[in-house]
Amino acid sequence: MTTRPSGPRRPVAPESAAEAAEKQRRQASGDGGPPARPDLTILETRVYRGPNYWSYDKAVHLLVDLGSLEEWPSNTLPGFTDRLLELLPGLAEHGCSTGRRGGFVDRLREGTWLGHVAEHVALQLQREAGGEQRRGKTRGAGHRGRYNVIYGYGDEKVGVAAGRLAVRLLNHLVEPDPTFDFQAEVERFILTAERVAFGPSTQALLDEAASRDIPFIRLNDYSLVQLGQGVWQQRIRATMTSKTASLAVDVAGDKELTSRLLAAAGLPVPRSVAVRSADDAAAAAMRVGWPVVVKPLDGNHGRGVHLDLRDEEAVRAAFDAAREEARRGVVLVEAYVTGNDYRVLVVGGRMVAVAERVPAHVVGDGQHTVAELVAETNADPRRGVGHEKVLTRIRVDQAAVDLVRSQGFDMEGVPPEGTMVKLTLTGNMSTGGISIDRTDEAHPDNVEIAEEAARVVGLDVAGIDFIAPDVAEAVRETGGAIVEVNAAPGFRMHTHPTVGEPQYVAKPVLDLLFPPGSPSRIPIIAVTGTNGKTTTARMVAHVFKGMGRRVGLTTTDGILIDERLVLTADASGPRSARMVLQNPRVDFAVFEVARGGILREGLGYERNDVGVVLNVTGDHLGLRGIDTLKQLAAVKQVVVEAVPRDGHGVLNADDPLVAGMRRHCSGDIVYFSMQPGNELVETHCRRGGRAMVLEDGRLGEGIVLRQGRRSMLVAPVSAVPATFGGRARMNVANALAAAAAAHAAGAHLHDIRAGLRSFTTSYEVAPGRLNLFELNGLRVVVDYCHNTDAMRMLGDFVERLAETPKGGDFVAHRRIGVVASPGDRRDADIRELGEVAAAYFDAIVVREDVNPRGRERGATAELVLDGVKAAMERGGARCRATQVVLEELEAAKLALDRANPGDLVVICADKVDAIAEELESRREPRT
Repeated sequence: MTTRPSGPRRPVAPESAAEAAEKQRRQASGDGGPPARPDLTILETRVYRGPNYWSYDKAVHLLVDLGSLEEWPSNTLPGFTDRLLELLPGLAEHGCSTGRRGGFVDRLREGTWLGHVAEHVALQLQREAGGEQRRGKTRGAGHRGRYNVIYGYGDEKVGVAAGRLAVRLLNHLVEPDPTFDFQAEVERFILTAERVAFGPSTQALLDEAASRDIPFIRLNDYSLVQLGQGVWQQRIRATMTSKTASLAVDVAGDKELTSRLLAAAGLPVPRSVAVRSADDAAAAAMRVGWPVVVKPLDGNHGRGVHLDLRDEEAVRAAFDAAREEARRGVVLVEAYVTGNDYRVLVVGGRMVAVAERVPAHVVGDGQHTVAELVAETNADPRRGVGHEKVLTRIRVDQAAVDLVRSQGFDMEGVPPEGTMVKLTLTGNMSTGGISIDRTDEAHPDNVEIAEEAARVVGLDVAGIDFIAPDVAEAVRETGGAIVEVNAAPGFRMHTHPTVGEPQYVAKPVLDLLFPPGSPSRIPIIAVTGTNGKTTTARMVAHVFKGMGRRVGLTTTDGILIDERLVLTADASGPRSARMVLQNPRVDFAVFEVARGGILREGLGYERNDVGVVLNVTGDHLGLRGIDTLKQLAAVKQVVVEAVPRDGHGVLNADDPLVAGMRRHCSGDIVYFSMQPGNELVETHCRRGGRAMVLEDGRLGEGIVLRQGRRSMLVAPVSAVPATFGGRARMNVANALAAAAAAHAAGAHLHDIRAGLRSFTTSYEVAPGRLNLFELNGLRVVVDYCHNTDAMRMLGDFVERLAETPKGGDFVAHRRIGVVASPGDRRDADIRELGEVAAAYFDAIVVREDVNPRGRERGATAELVLDGVKAAMERGGARCRATQVVLEELEAAKLALDRANPGDLVVICADKVDAIAEELESRREPRT
């Protein structure tokens, strides 16, 4: 995990170094202070699934409270460090902030707080389970004894479990808990990690995808994975791919049908007969000729396969065992082919690897029993249960015991040195076998036969099982046959052979799914800011829709796929972004990114091609530890930090907090500005940079692209309907940002111009975003205005809309406003919204949202009303009348009822659809 620079985002500790040193001196000498108790607790757990406030990569975030341990750094706890290192010796490898091996141990012995220790323990526990996580950080949380512990993870369930186990371990080291067995807990933790981990085959494909910068999304708890995004996506389930034909899988699953098809193609196969009873099996064995093989018709992993059967009794016994593994109850009796067991992997019709599979066995040393040799073999760290590791543990069941006896031994017998004792007859890796790489030795004729077999069955990825004396010699001459064709063949025998060189078999599979030069990612534009996100995102999407792109758009209104609303909800978070990236129709994505989603889960994707930041103003402060504008800017800065080197950051040059984000962008910067002669823009353009600016020309104000010394008019402001002839200054800024973002994403100026000219803020296109209704002599504006700065901008629009035009007629007589604030803002912010509203409206109706967001019903409205009254008492306010109607629709009805022809009614709406229906119901029918 790559963490963010430490910086001044959070205090490193709630006390000075001198205070900490004095505390340690007192504790070491026993001078006062509370005793150390095991009261380290986790207050909150968050999982970031993409770039976030704390890290450039996915991470687990624990908010912990040290309790009494705030007074007890690691060096003041007797024996703490030695006992910790004894349990987790791998911690000695951690460099911590020193950047050298052993740096963390030095920190432990010098004294560090246990929140920091929990971070390193969580990382080490994941490494014990096979993970590679190495980066984390711990920062003070602003309250004494509370810390933010952030560390990377591979699988989020494992990452969270590691943090919880780390806290339990540290508490146990402070005061031993007789019920806590650390070794047993670690074993359970590792087993959990192994259960949720991808298998070797899937992991090999994902590693190859990562090397090619192909993103992936895990679609379930198993091996179903999406590679790529949107329209470019492909899917895999283990080694089955989007290109694997289901009919071919069915054919390969029917061994008798496969054998007939291969035989019809002239390929060497053993004679076989499908049977449904033991009597039929015995009769078939007589016809086929001894010895025979009995196996399930549609089994896998070698289960239920019985080889080298030489009498009727053995066939009958084998039939019952094989039928238990057969899904359809059909068993295959076929001629037994002698020789070695080879697996030929064919991808896209070409052989890519050959492995010899050796059945599970032990080799005698003249000293140990067969059972002891099996235990010693299973102790190999490469062996695990099932497919969790590169080798599988040998399972000793009754069939294994009987096979050992047939070789003249028993489990407690000591085989002579060098004697091979088989425990299975089949060479499957899943039954404990080993593999030897034979890729470079395969005879060309055998390779051709395997490739033809895969083509006959129709599989894109096929495992062809050969039985032959030697794969280096042509089987048509030496004898041998294809005994099975497998769909979704395992890769681990090729990627991790027990003997020989590993083969990089994932590469041809990825070549098949994503041929060289083909894309895997769709362009992503992320738009954030305090105000204007939805309108700007809709403008950008509108431009690219006009270019023929199938745009996936997420906003606070919902998710739109190719202009079709598929989900109505606040979709400005990471989960909505992932839904768009999973949609196979989308070839371009525009995401509205809200502060809440970043703090809750991160971005939900790893990077965006264009990151747009509109503004940073005082909204949502006091929530989730974000108390200042500088901290809020750091949250919104995440979309800029997620821009790659070949991407672009689109920044508001008029906002110092936004303009300062240029230092954190890896790509090129494109500014937008409404201020003539903005110094930052001038300097940037003199150096050859690009900016979208507002300039006066012969057609009035115009949106102009400046690049170096060149200036190109994109569109006159008067020709952009969303700006209401330039009166809606917030939408002028939004249009500048949208034009800059579209240009950065590759849109031509002609397309940008056409998009801006045809985009409107009508209810049908952008519900709740400055919708203007003409209603029976009234003008009604419906807008989702929910904070102080948005109210100022809306008020400015009201002033411009209501001003006396050149013709002399008044546009508006009175101005009536229906206003509200979300309940999760600070009291002062809610009152300020009321004060600002009082400056623009003659009459104000105060309402509340349905969701009070933690406040008592009516409390938020009372704070807004306090602000309005305070402004009226100071003097200079326009407002002369106020009323509180908590229910939104009723408040709107009251305002409309009190309005006369020529008045302007502004409704700050949360439930826009209900307001729109009410307005339509009041419209007089046309004559």
